Amino acid sequence: MTHPNIVQKSVRPEHRWRLGLVAAVATLLGVGGAAAQSPGPASPTASPTASTSPIAGVDAALVNDIVIGSRILAEFGVLDGFGHVSARHPTDPNRFLMARSLAPALVTSDDIMEFDLDGNPVDARGRAVFLERFIHGEVYRARPDVRSVVHTHSPGVIPFSVSKVPLQAMYHNPAFLAAGVPIFDIRDKFGATDMLVRNAAIGKALADSLGDKSVVLMRGHGDVTVGPSIKAAVFRAYYTDVNARLQSQAIALGGDPTYLTVEEGAKADATNLVVIDRIWNLWSMKIVGASR
Repeated sequence: MTHPNIVQKSVRPEHRWRLGLVAAVATLLGVGGAAAQSPGPASPTASPTASTSPIAGVDAALVNDIVIGSRILAEFGVLDGFGHVSARHPTDPNRFLMARSLAPALVTSDDIMEFDLDGNPVDARGRAVFLERFIHGEVYRARPDVRSVVHTHSPGVIPFSVSKVPLQAMYHNPAFLAAGVPIFDIRDKFGATDMLVRNAAIGKALADSLGDKSVVLMRGHGDVTVGPSIKAAVFRAYYTDVNARLQSQAIALGGDPTYLTVEEGAKADATNLVVIDRIWNLWSMKIVGASR
């Protein structure tokens, strides 16, 4: 490697001012280095939302909520490079909206696609799609009341998916858990698999296990939460993980924890749904830099 002093000695003094001038002009014009020769990829921290929807007939606000919900759950570690958030189509109940196959923290409004309940993309345009999109299609098919579905590999819930300890509501925010949390074990009907919901038959079995509940755990995999809105489904995904971690701590303290009753859970959950914008606006501010 050539020493800087050698470089300086090799340049005649009368030419040094010319080199300095060239460097200054290059800097002003933005062509002085390799970084300026080709712009890098868009920053994932840039605003992910848009004022117009990429899907005809769908309001941009709904698309943006899918984006924000995906990034919220990634921000708080409920989602990592895997998992997804979807919404039922606002005018066609037999379709739903979800991002192309992409890490949730990187999703933008332009990544949202439309699917039928069989998991077929309406306008793929060569874009890769999530293998486990059948979770969403089959839950929407089975549950007309559901407007949003979230699938996570939430670290907090995994122990409860493989143990005999039921996940129960610890406090008022995850009150929806008081109604019961079933566990879907893919091995019961499909034997040894890669644990993924890779077709409609597995998706239907999962939806059957969910039943009329807000959450279903997936043995050795993660969970699925549903709600009457994207905000509610994301809220439930976040607080399911929080509750699981707190319950593990309470159990470690010894004794028998006191959980919410079914009646307490129903009353608290109804209140949470009324005031959900308070937490959603706070979370959104962290994602897009301004309250929605």
